Amino acid sequence: MKHLFTTLSLLALLLAPRTAVTAAEHWVGTWGTAPQLVETNNNPPSPGLGGNSLRQIVQVSIGGETVRLKLTNEFSTAATEIKGVELALAKTAGSSSDIDETTVVALTFGGKKTVTMAAGGKATSDPVAFPIGPRQNVAITIHYGSASSTSVSGHPGSRTTSYLKTGNTTNFANAVRTDHWYNILALEVMAPEEAGAVAILGNSITDGRGSTTNEQNRWADVLSRRLLANEPTSQVGVLNMGIGGNCVLGGGLGPAAVNRYQRDLLGQEGVKWIILFEAVNDLGYTANGVQTAKRIIDVYKQIIREAHQKGIYVFGGTITPFKGSGYYSADHEKGRSTINEWIRTTKMLDGVIDFDAAVRNPADPEAMQEQFLFENDWLHLNAQGYQTMGSCIDLTLFTKTDPLAADDEEDSYGEATWQEAESLRKGSVGSAFRVVSDAAASGGKYLLTENNITSAAPADDANRLVATFSVKEDATYYIYARVKCPSWDDDSYWVSLSLPMGGNFANGLYTGGSWDWKQLYSGFLTAGTHQVYIGGREDGACLDKLCFTANPEAPTGMGGAPDNVSVGVSSALRLSAAAAIEAYSLSGMRLSESPKGPYVELRRAADGTVCSRRVVAK
Repeated sequence: MKHLFTTLSLLALLLAPRTAVTAAEHWVGTWGTAPQLVETNNNPPSPGLGGNSLRQIVQVSIGGETVRLKLTNEFSTAATEIKGVELALAKTAGSSSDIDETTVVALTFGGKKTVTMAAGGKATSDPVAFPIGPRQNVAITIHYGSASSTSVSGHPGSRTTSYLKTGNTTNFANAVRTDHWYNILALEVMAPEEAGAVAILGNSITDGRGSTTNEQNRWADVLSRRLLANEPTSQVGVLNMGIGGNCVLGGGLGPAAVNRYQRDLLGQEGVKWIILFEAVNDLGYTANGVQTAKRIIDVYKQIIREAHQKGIYVFGGTITPFKGSGYYSADHEKGRSTINEWIRTTKMLDGVIDFDAAVRNPADPEAMQEQFLFENDWLHLNAQGYQTMGSCIDLTLFTKTDPLAADDEEDSYGEATWQEAESLRKGSVGSAFRVVSDAAASGGKYLLTENNITSAAPADDANRLVATFSVKEDATYYIYARVKCPSWDDDSYWVSLSLPMGGNFANGLYTGGSWDWKQLYSGFLTAGTHQVYIGGREDGACLDKLCFTANPEAPTGMGGAPDNVSVGVSSALRLSAAAAIEAYSLSGMRLSESPKGPYVELRRAADGTVCSRRVVAK
């Protein structure tokens, strides 16, 4: 019977469908795009999405046998009903709607051909056998039920033509053409264990402004083809997360990079590398180039720290020249130089991609070479420029086995006092707040509000925190908090500079699933020592760190070194007096011996406080 059981088991494995996942395989993104709320002038043309069919073309990077599709309704205010979705190999990279009819497969979602995405929702298809090769073109045909054409999640800068036809149809002859993507988010393949993806954070230069529509010749496409042609990197997928007009700090098109990096970089399947190449729009709009540059660098540091905690390498791309464009001024150039100098010299990045050096004019380094100009705007590159950018990247970056770089460089916000929220929970004070561990939090911990107290400010110590801080002179000061408030119903705290607390509260602190800095208080304070009382108001709000400053701009990243690590003992002294070094897996499990792969190293002081945290990769 034992031999019969073994034989039947082997037969079952041989007959198992290809969609089964083996231990040696994992999902890896082969194509993806960064979604946003589509602007009015880029919304779907007539006849619109509702009740009609849309065929969209994407060109993948790595190939695979089993795939799944992700759709998004993240920015839509209405539900989107989908009656069916098919994949097929496309005959062009977007210049026609033609497909190879023999390759058509219908997708299911939880076993059903239909799926409805709620407003703000997403959908992932079931895995399906669909063989695709490297850089093949895939047609995604969506048949819509009820769907808005005025509140749409999508990606306007597709540089690829989509085809819209009335009714539920697969015949796209004489279809309406539109050069935008709607609702599609990612295509993923089941890939070998050694396969991985590089996710690129960028703006219009990465999105492909100046590239040729339907020719897939953005610099990220050039990089992808080079990786695939190079045997050691032939299993590296490329995910272009560029958004035209995007900013790192805010104010541009689409969600700011500081708010979207967790979704577009860290949230991608199979990511092993990240390229940071943003900031030109921030500099073009700023009134202070160097100050803005420092804030952008702080965001980069935050991304690097969180990526390193996941064992992901991070490379920095220098900002290309823009002298001659409307963005240029001597002040803005100082900002560009500040960021580029940091990228070239910091010990935090795992590698540098010097786009600036590749395309600048040797006779005028603040300007681009004229042969690379797109429409003479002195900002965007043409196809030749993107070929140069994609060709300048050292492919050995994607074969690195070195330990991850340092992640303990201080942020550069300027003069401020910083306090970790969890250190304010002392005895009965703040005892109603729960301490939660989180690698993305400053110091690795934060405070979770567990009680709803919305009718009046709390009068007991358990539901409020007390922070003491000093200011040097009479002036207007600001109190910022690094918070994560998941919904509009969980985004407020009671705030007061005296007892009883009264009825003042900071509201509208919503951040979704990300950490962000929000203002709790601003007002005139006299020189000396002050206290702020922060009471829990709506359960679910998360408080990580406080900043006390005269700077009217909110901090970014993790903020500076906390001043309340220990009373009377500097963090530098605490670091030198660390009592123990501990090792943890990337998932947070304590390790008894040094592991073979990446792990988190904690240096802990004698009183148990964590002094430093870094990822070590062997």
